[in-house]
Amino acid sequence: MTPHDQVACFALLADVYAFYGKDFSRFAGETWWRGLKPYDLTAVKEALGRHCVNPDTGQFLPKPGDVVRMLEGSTQDTALRAWAQVDRTVQAVGIYESVVFDDALIHRSLHDMGGWIFLGSKTEKDWPFVRNEFVNRYRGYRMRSARPDYPHRLIGLAEAQNTREGLPIAPPILIGDVQQAKQVMAGGTPTPLLTLTRLDPEEMSPRYLSYQEAA
Repeated sequence: MTPHDQVACFALLADVYAFYGKDFSRFAGETWWRGLKPYDLTAVKEALGRHCVNPDTGQFLPKPGDVVRMLEGSTQDTALRAWAQVDRTVQAVGIYESVVFDDALIHRSLHDMGGWIFLGSKTEKDWPFVRNEFVNRYRGYRMRSARPDYPHRLIGLAEAQNTREGLPIAPPILIGDVQQAKQVMAGGTPTPLLTLTRLDPEEMSPRYLSYQEAA
């Protein structure tokens, strides 16, 4: 949340305290704000709502730690779903094709890690570490409610090579929800071409071959 969200956050918490018949003190407000300001206000509101209707704990006034645990769990789940989408795309499409996901934070997280082509240099043994790095980066953006700049497409080997040689470039493959992927592409920014150094297709594991190559 930003400082502009503080008044709305305090109003929300005061309503929650009133729901449980409790007084909302200044100390409580400052404690809640310190614990929750890294998170998005909408996500906080949803987490508080889930707590209030929880059949096991909903009868008790929530504490900041209760909400943080819920929010941490939700960002972990979201990051793992995003990674599953990346993993499936690597196997089904490969890193030869340029791709556009329906989630801008996937683009930014992979960009920070080295880009789409970067995944082709990783082996099966590396894959768990790649997964962990992606999940941690993605969760970091989600937890901060960040809206960072991101590449409008993740450039594959074919586009990178064709650009270098002045050849036609095929449109990227849209992954996930087509309309959302188009919005991601429209909202992104162009990025420099990634180097192809030591990314010889003949040296890559079959895991990373495109579906055309694997056929």
